[in-house]
Amino acid sequence: MTHLLPDPSPYPVDAFAAFELLSSAILVIDDDGLIRYANAPAEDLFEVSVRQLYAVKAGDLFRDGEQLRQSLEEARQHLFADKRQILEIDRLGREPTQVSVTVVALDGQPWPALIELREIEQQLKVDREERLLEQAQANRELLRNLAHEIKNPLGGLRGAAQLLEAELSDPALIEYTQVIIQEADRLQTLVDRLLVPHRAPRIVGDVNIHEVCERVRSLVLAEYPNGLRIVRDYDAAIPEFRGDKAQLIQAVLNVVRNAAEALSPRIAAGDAEITLRTRVARQVTLAKQRFKLALELHVMDNGPGIPPELLDRIFHPLVSGREGGSGLGLTLAQTFVQQHEGVIECDSRPGLTDFRLLLPLP
Repeated sequence: MTHLLPDPSPYPVDAFAAFELLSSAILVIDDDGLIRYANAPAEDLFEVSVRQLYAVKAGDLFRDGEQLRQSLEEARQHLFADKRQILEIDRLGREPTQVSVTVVALDGQPWPALIELREIEQQLKVDREERLLEQAQANRELLRNLAHEIKNPLGGLRGAAQLLEAELSDPALIEYTQVIIQEADRLQTLVDRLLVPHRAPRIVGDVNIHEVCERVRSLVLAEYPNGLRIVRDYDAAIPEFRGDKAQLIQAVLNVVRNAAEALSPRIAAGDAEITLRTRVARQVTLAKQRFKLALELHVMDNGPGIPPELLDRIFHPLVSGREGGSGLGLTLAQTFVQQHEGVIECDSRPGLTDFRLLLPLP
C-alpha cells in the first residue's frame, strides 16, 4: 500500500510504491520543503502516522533542521547527487535520536529531493551484518581449502606411523608411534568437522521451530540434569517453513550448549537459566534481501557474558572463550543458519547474553 496521500496536483499516486519494500525511512519532498510521501519505516522512525507527516516541513522534524533545509535547497539547485549528514530527531517521551540522513537530488519537478533516514544503531547493524556475511564466506573458503590441504598428508603421516609400528619390537618405541596415530586421528576428526557443512547433503522439508527447540532442550537437559533451568517462551502462531531440520537442530544445539558451558559456575550454584524465546519479526533485511516476515529465536542466558575482546570474533573459526574449546560450534551454527538465508547475532553483558537467530518465513 502506498503512503502517498491524495492531493489536487496531477502527480502519479503510485510513483513511490516500491519504497514500501525498503527497510530505511523514505521521505519525498516538494519544492517548498514539504513532505509529500512517507513510507512505513518512516512512520516507525518518527512514531507518527503518515497523515501526520504529510505536508509537514521536513526541517521541522529535526533539532538541527536548518542543516537539512540548506541541503534540500542545494538539492533543488542540483548542486550534488546525494549528500549524507548526521542529524537528531525528537520523539515524544524519548531521548533525541541520531539518524544518518541522505538527501538525494531527484531529476525535475515537482519533487526535487528524496530523504533516506536510518537510525545510527540500525545503520551499524546493517554494516555489521554485511561484514559478517563477507567474513563468513571468506572463512568457509579458507577452512575448506585448509582442510583439504591437511587431509592428504595427515593420512600419509598416520599410515607411515602404522607401518613403522609394525617393524618395532620395543614397547617404549611403539608408545611413540601410538601418540602419532592418536594425534593424527584427533586432527582428522577436527578436519572432518570443518568439512561437515560442505559435505552433508541438505534434506529440505517442513520445519516447526518449536519441535527443533524441544529436541535441543531435551538433549541439553540430559547433559545437565541438575542446576540448569531452560525456560520456554514460544509464540505458537509462528508458521512452519522450509529447511533442513537436522541442520537447524545442530545449529540451535551448538548455541544452547555454548550457553550451558558458559553457565558452569551458575549450574554448580543451582541458579543457571537459559530462555528459548520465539517471535515473528517484520520487514527484516537478511543477506541484503528484504523479507516481510522472519523467525526470531532468542537463546538467552544469565551467565557472566562474553568478554568484549571476543564479542566481535565469536563466530570466527577456532576462536573460543573456554579452555579446551574447539572454537567450531558457533562457526558451524552460523554456517548452517546462513545456508537457510538467515543470520545469528549476539549481544552480551554480564548477566545476560542474547544470541538471536533470524530466519526468513514464507
